[in-house]
Amino acid sequence: MRVLVTGGAGFIGSHVGDRLVAAGHAVVVVDDLSTGRKGFVTPGAKLHVADIRSPDLAKVFNAESPEAVIHLAAQAEVRRSVEDPALDAAINVGGMLNLLLCCQRAKVPRVVYAATGGAVYGETTTLPTPEDHPARPASPYGISKLIAEHYLRCWEALYGLRGVALRYANVFGPRQNPLGEAGVVAIFAHRIVRGEPITINGDGEQTRDYVYVEDVAEATLRALERPDASGAVNIGTGIETSVNALLRRLEAVAGVKAVARHGPPKPGEQRRSVLDASLAKRLLGWTPRVTLDEGLRHTLAYFKRETRP
Repeated sequence: MRVLVTGGAGFIGSHVGDRLVAAGHAVVVVDDLSTGRKGFVTPGAKLHVADIRSPDLAKVFNAESPEAVIHLAAQAEVRRSVEDPALDAAINVGGMLNLLLCCQRAKVPRVVYAATGGAVYGETTTLPTPEDHPARPASPYGISKLIAEHYLRCWEALYGLRGVALRYANVFGPRQNPLGEAGVVAIFAHRIVRGEPITINGDGEQTRDYVYVEDVAEATLRALERPDASGAVNIGTGIETSVNALLRRLEAVAGVKAVARHGPPKPGEQRRSVLDASLAKRLLGWTPRVTLDEGLRHTLAYFKRETRP
């Protein structure tokens, strides 16, 4: 299958591209390289440098005739969405709409969308949280990602485009940017390897569901290859880990004691987040295989290699 991957030069997108190629699919990457890197693009994949909001996206569809789309390109920082909600909406909502119009014109039958399993729910009354829990996003980022899901469902009803929204938990692993606001595992691992102090936002008792990036890539492939799959599907481990506990696990894996201090909490950040991924098991035949400690070892090893002189 010829698959167009938006954001395919980024952290998750490049791992998805690797998994697609390994499974025998042809991969076309669209990425504006604002956060992605050319060096991350899967060998054998074709790269088009373009913004998903741009009319140039239609030219890529015309040139490549994709048979399916995996949409990962996004503005993915909660804090940035609070500071600049218009930009967040322009990328996450406007970009999705531009993509769907391109799919409609090119008669692409299948879209797999990288949604969010944390920010879209907000503070929940049920933990782990299932897909049918009311969505109460507490940040512009969560709102924009949820609106994009609604557009995807609308296009399915109007035009028969089959779409599945994978609500990823907190994805971590090699290639994640350690210098941004998102990605606490990458930030902590990078600082531990470099012997730098760590700042914990708030009291550190906020929790997340940490899922390894290669497991996420496998779930994305399965969603692509199961044309009957549609709607929202959580992709997580069902295991809740606090930021304080995460740091202790990283310290144990690295064999060091980090210098840590507490800073102010982030606006728009929910207190607890952990996903019920039982639907993914039933619908996609997917369960996570990499444990948190194993994933932390792989991630630390990656940042050790990256920081060598």
